[in-house]
Amino acid sequence: MTMSPRNLLAPTFSRTRLGSGPGLLLAHGAGSSLAGTYGPVLEALAARHTVVGIDYPGSGDTPRSTAPLSVDDLADQLIAAADAEGLDRFAVSGFSLGGPVAIRAAARHPERVTALVLTAAFPHRDNRLALASSVWSKIAASGDRELLAEFLLLMALGTQALESMPGEQLRQTLGYTAATAADGSSEQTDLVGQVDVRDDLAGIKVPTLVVSTTDDRLTSTALHRHLAETIPGAQLAEIATGHLPMLERTDEWLRLITDFLGKHNV
Repeated sequence: MTMSPRNLLAPTFSRTRLGSGPGLLLAHGAGSSLAGTYGPVLEALAARHTVVGIDYPGSGDTPRSTAPLSVDDLADQLIAAADAEGLDRFAVSGFSLGGPVAIRAAARHPERVTALVLTAAFPHRDNRLALASSVWSKIAASGDRELLAEFLLLMALGTQALESMPGEQLRQTLGYTAATAADGSSEQTDLVGQVDVRDDLAGIKVPTLVVSTTDDRLTSTALHRHLAETIPGAQLAEIATGHLPMLERTDEWLRLITDFLGKHNV
C-alpha cells in the first residue's frame, strides 16, 4: 500500500472548520450542503472534535462544476480540506452520497482514516435509487424549485414526520426546501446514479458504523445492510426515520454518532 501524497491537491471547495479535539470530516448528501445535512448537529459534534466539512460543487459557496462530478474528486477534496486545516488523522462521517465519498476517502487514504460513520448511505444504486436520482436530476435541471421541493418531501421524509405536519407547516417546509435546494443538485444527483464503491468495501479496516434509516424511500435498508455485511466488522444501527434523521430524530442520530466515536476513542 503506497502512502498517500500530502498537500499535492489544492483545496478548491469551500470548507468549514469548527471545534477542537480528534479530527472528524463530514461529507454531505446530494442536493444539500454541509449546513443542510449536518447543521442540526454541527455544534454538538464540534464540542468533542475538530470538525472539517466541505461543500460539493453547486452547494454552499463552492461554484457549480461544468464537468460531471466524480466520487474520487469529492473524496480527494475532502482530504485536501483536512490537509489545509492541519488534520493528519480523522474519522469520516458520510450521509447519503457522502457515504460513498467517505468510503472512497478511506480506501484511498487508509493510513489516515480512523473510523467511518455511514448514514442512509449506499455502495451503488439499486433500481429505486436509479429512478429517483434520474427524476430528481431532471426536476432540478428544469429550474422548477416548487416541483423539486414537492418531490423531495415526498421521497425524503419518513411517514410519521410527513403525516404529522399540519397543512401550514407542510407549506412552510416546501417553501424552505425550495429556497435551500443546492444550485448543483442536478450534477450531484447525476453522480448518485453513477457511484459504485462496492469494490472498496472488503478492504475497509477501520471501525465502521452503518446507520440504517428504516423508513427510507431513497436509499433502501437492503443497501444499508449491504454496507454493514460487506465492510469487515461493521456495526449496524437502525433509526426509525425516513431519509432525513437530522430533521426527524436529531438527538437519536447525534447520540449514535458520538457514542460510536467515543467508544473507539476517535
